[in-house]
Amino acid sequence: MSVAVPRAARRWRALDRPGAVALGLGLLGLGYRLALILLTVPGSNSDEATFGLAALHIADGRELPVFLYGQHYMGTVQSYLAAPLFLLFGAGWIPLRIPLLFLYAAFGYLAYRLTRRLYSPWLATFTVGILALGGERVIRDQITAVGGRPEVKPAVLGLLLIALALGRRRDRGRLRTLGLFGLFGLVTGLCVWDDWLVLPYLVVAFGVLLVGCWRDLLGPAGAVLVAGFLLGVAPLLVDNLTAPAGQDSISVLRQVSEGEAEATPGTARLHGALLVGIPLATGLCRPEGCDAVEMSWGGLYLALLLAAGVLAVVGLVRAGASTPARVGYAAQLALVLGAALTVAAYARSSLAGSAPLASARYLSILQISLPAVLWPLWLVARRAGQLAAGPLTRLAGIVGTALLALLVVLLLGTTGHLLGEIGTIRAEEGQQRQLARTLERAGVSAVYAEYWTCNRLVFVTRERVACAVLGEDLRPGQDRYPAYPRRVRAADRPAFVFEAGAPADAAFQAHLRRSGVPARVTRVGRHIVYLPESTLRPPG
Repeated sequence: MSVAVPRAARRWRALDRPGAVALGLGLLGLGYRLALILLTVPGSNSDEATFGLAALHIADGRELPVFLYGQHYMGTVQSYLAAPLFLLFGAGWIPLRIPLLFLYAAFGYLAYRLTRRLYSPWLATFTVGILALGGERVIRDQITAVGGRPEVKPAVLGLLLIALALGRRRDRGRLRTLGLFGLFGLVTGLCVWDDWLVLPYLVVAFGVLLVGCWRDLLGPAGAVLVAGFLLGVAPLLVDNLTAPAGQDSISVLRQVSEGEAEATPGTARLHGALLVGIPLATGLCRPEGCDAVEMSWGGLYLALLLAAGVLAVVGLVRAGASTPARVGYAAQLALVLGAALTVAAYARSSLAGSAPLASARYLSILQISLPAVLWPLWLVARRAGQLAAGPLTRLAGIVGTALLALLVVLLLGTTGHLLGEIGTIRAEEGQQRQLARTLERAGVSAVYAEYWTCNRLVFVTRERVACAVLGEDLRPGQDRYPAYPRRVRAADRPAFVFEAGAPADAAFQAHLRRSGVPARVTRVGRHIVYLPESTLRPPG
C-alpha cells in the first residue's frame, strides 16, 4: 500500500544539510526583521513618510506617482507595493514596511540559490547567515521605505539566475525560453525606473546574458527582451517625455550632483569610500562611525574583490568553448565588476569625501556581491583542517578562518548595538505620536516645521494636519508635496513646531518677539509647539 507524500514534505526531505541550515538561518533573519518592523525600529523619518503618503494617495485613487514626490529620479515601487495593504489595514508604518520583509526574504533565497550554483553549498549557507545579521545601517536599507535598494537587490540576483538558466540551456521549451527573455527585459526596465544606483549591476548582468545567449538575442528572443524592457521602463519614459524643460530625470540628477557639496580632494573621497563607506554599508560599523579594525575591512574588501576577479577570469580562460562553464564564470565576474563599478562611482562623488557617514547608503547594494567577496577567503579557510596540506597552507587557512570569524563577530556587535537602542528609538517614536495627538487635540490642522518633522507629522495624522517646511532661517524649505504648504498658507492660525534649541527655534523666538503676537507654548518631548493667538506668518 502506497501513501501519497505532500509536495511540501518531499521538498523538505530533499533539503541537504547546507539547505536545512540555510533555511533555519533565513527564518531567524526573517523573524528578527519582523520583530523590528512591529516595533517601528529603525525609527521613521520624513523621507519614509513621503513614500507612505504616496502609497496612501495610490490606495485612495488620488495619485499614480511615477517618482517620489519632489524628485524626478527615484521610482515609487515601494509605494505601489504598500498601497494594497493600506486598503486592507489602513495607513501606517507597519503595512508600509511589510512588503520590504518579503523582498528581504526573496533576496536571501536568491542569494542562496545563486551562491550555491556559482560557488559551493556551504558558502551559500554562510552567506545566508551573514545576511541574517544586521545593524542599524543594514536594517534601515532593508526594511524601511528608503527607495530602490530593497527591491533592486533581489532583482539583480534574479537576472543573474535567469542569465545562467538561459546560458546553460536549462529551459529548452521555446515559449518558456522566450518568457525568460521577456522577464529579463521587464525586470531590467523596472530597475531602471526605480533606482539608477543599480545601473552597474544591470550592465554586467546583461553581459552574462550576452556570453551565453548572444546568438538568441539576434532573433525573436532579442525582440521579446526589448519589449519587456520598454514595458518595465515605460513609467520613466512617459514621465520624461512629458516633463517640462529642465525637470526630466537626467537634468534633475545633474543639478543634484552639481549642488550636492563642494569639491573634495581625491584622497578624502577614497578614504570616505573605502575606509568608511564600504565597512558602514556592509554592516560592520555603527552609524556614528568606524574604528580602525572596522575600517580595515575596506582595504581587505578590495583585495578580496580583486582575488575573486582573478579566479573568475582564470575560470573563463580554462572553460574554453564550453558555454555552460563560461556563463558560470561570467556570472562570478559580473558580481566582481558590479561591486567595483559601484564603489568607483561612489568614490567620484563629493559626498564620499564630505559626508561618508550619511551617504554610505549608496553602497548598500554591495550586498549583491557578498558571495564573490567571501569566495577567496572561503577557499583559503577550507585549508585549515586539511592534514595533507603544508604548514604554510594550513596557516593561511587558519588566518582565513579567523577573518571569517571576525566578520561574524563585528556583525554581531552592530546587531547587538541596534538591539540596545530599541528603547531609545521607541521613546522617540512615542514622542512623534504624542506630538500629533497634541496638535489634533488643540484643533490644529496646519503647522510650519522643519523638514524632518513635516511629512512624518502629516503621515502620522493621515493628512489631518498639513505641514509646510521652513529652513533654519525660517525661509521656505523643501516641500515635497505642494498641496500641503498651500493648505498651511491658507489656514487662519497655523502653529509652529521646532526642535528645542535648534537654530530654527531660536530664529522663531526672535521673530515672535518682533511681531508682538502672544503665543501659547507647549513642550512635547524634544519639540516645542507654538500656538499664536492671532495669525502669524514666517518672515519674508
